[in-house]
Amino acid sequence: MGLLDDMKAKLGPAREKVSDLAQRHGGQIGQGLDRAAKVVDEKTKGKYRDKIHAGTDKAKEAVDRLAHQGGDAGTGPGPGTGPGPEGRGGDEPGAGPRTPPPPTS
Repeated sequence: MGLLDDMKAKLGPAREKVSDLAQRHGGQIGQGLDRAAKVVDEKTKGKYRDKIHAGTDKAKEAVDRLAHQGGDAGTGPGPGTGPGPEGRGGDEPGAGPRTPPPPTS
């Protein structure tokens, strides 16, 4: 057994536990993400609103992916699969590469 196989065997139970927690508490996690996003948006006076919402959407999608993996760890959908947030331009899968934001000084 190689090193990678050994690590997968050890991480399997942890992945199942995280998936189970995401299934049971996904709604609470989403609410917490929304509250955190609102606080950060208020502190930054809306300056980074689009980025905050994009990050929150991606975090919620990650929780959903974890929740739907269940016991078949490693066979769930990969990053960028499934429906993207509607009405958000280039966030949908297959929409092509996104243009990176301009550098900030």
